[in-house]
Amino acid sequence: MKNRPLQQSTENSLDIKASPEAIYKALTNPEAMVVWQVPGNMTARIYNFDFRIGGEYQMSLFYPHSEKEMKGKTSGNEDKFSARFVELIPNKKIVEAIKFETSNPGLAGEMIMEVTLLPVSSGTRVTFLFKNIPKGIKPQDNEAGTISSLQKLARYVEG
Repeated sequence: MKNRPLQQSTENSLDIKASPEAIYKALTNPEAMVVWQVPGNMTARIYNFDFRIGGEYQMSLFYPHSEKEMKGKTSGNEDKFSARFVELIPNKKIVEAIKFETSNPGLAGEMIMEVTLLPVSSGTRVTFLFKNIPKGIKPQDNEAGTISSLQKLARYVEG
């Protein structure tokens, strides 16, 4: 029997005061994504957005030039990745398979991001579940970025 390495995963949720329809729209609109999906003070750009099962997009996240500790996964201050839509259930669920453009083997591989929307009395519980996080990414860093993005998503759809 072979020992398989443990796969890293994280799960974060936030109750947002908006309908599942409004949140799904923000989750699937590239103009909205560059606002809410970027953690902290990062900025973003989306390329070639093809919204359908099997479709994909490329996105770059840019660290601010003032950032001295974090280095981009792709180059300098950039994290560039491709995301393929695996499952789309309108107003309920989005599953993406994500690959970073990198020469670092610790950041290679396909990570799964599953977003679920659950109606609750105060609006919608939005849950981000990441599976198969590359071993070169600390789960606590992934969680911190996800929490920041969830808070930005809430401000985007509530405001």
